Amino acid sequence: MTLAAVFVSAGNAISRKAFSLSSNGMLELQWYLFATVVMLAAAWTLQRNEHVRIDILSSRFPLRLRHWIDVTCHIVMLLPFTVVMVWLSYPYFARSFAQNEVSLNAGGLLIWPMRAVVLAGFVALALQAIATIIRKIAEGPISEDAP
Repeated sequence: MTLAAVFVSAGNAISRKAFSLSSNGMLELQWYLFATVVMLAAAWTLQRNEHVRIDILSSRFPLRLRHWIDVTCHIVMLLPFTVVMVWLSYPYFARSFAQNEVSLNAGGLLIWPMRAVVLAGFVALALQAIATIIRKIAEGPISEDAP
């Protein structure tokens, strides 16, 4: 999708500069493609343990402490945040879908598919947070001696 967003962006820029043609729909498509990547990659990033940390501090902590900080933060901050975001984003999606909402920009795109992506992204992140919490508790901290 990122590559598609790059091609759409380049095509839109070329058509605007070379032919004086502009399209709000193409601009919105760029945003939709990139936003979809961000929303749907969040759960994958968590699953791969590549999410942002303050490594300058955590790298100084013992592995066992880092492990329990991760578990605690996932339970206390990440999971409630994702649940609240699902709860808040569902009505916006449902209303937009029921109304078949379209962008106010001339030639703009439907809005509800992007609202569905936001909802799906937070649902996926919540499910991945639950899976990560279960896995981390079941595995426990990995030994400091492990490769």
